[in-house]
Amino acid sequence: MIRIKVKKILEDAKIPAYSTSGSAGLDLFSSEETEIPPKSWKLIRTGISVEIPPGYEGQVRPRSGLALKGITVLNTPGTIDSDYRGEVKVILINLSDQTFKVEKGMKIAQLVISKYEKVDVEISDELSQTERGEGGFGSTGLF
Repeated sequence: MIRIKVKKILEDAKIPAYSTSGSAGLDLFSSEETEIPPKSWKLIRTGISVEIPPGYEGQVRPRSGLALKGITVLNTPGTIDSDYRGEVKVILINLSDQTFKVEKGMKIAQLVISKYEKVDVEISDELSQTERGEGGFGSTGLF
């Protein structure tokens, strides 16, 4: 198990926590109260910063319960790099027709910690051939 450090930027900020023993994501909590009008987005403060070990990233993802109401994370998954030490903020977008009230202490997103590999980029004039080739959006069919 890896360890991440969490620093409270705001005294009353809530520390990310797993809701259940089987949860993949730590809940992220709003540290402010605001409203998001329909078809709009806002940057929501969590009041925390994190220290993620090198070779890992934090992925900020939507919560399914909010997504069901038309509220999701705009740049999902948002990436928190291991060298970032600023406040964790979440861009929430309201896709519904109703104003959404964000309450202080509300679960607004999930933070999943993932290992990644660095790659060496090689410039090439040719790439290997595959069955799919250059087929893009929808090219593999629906069923």
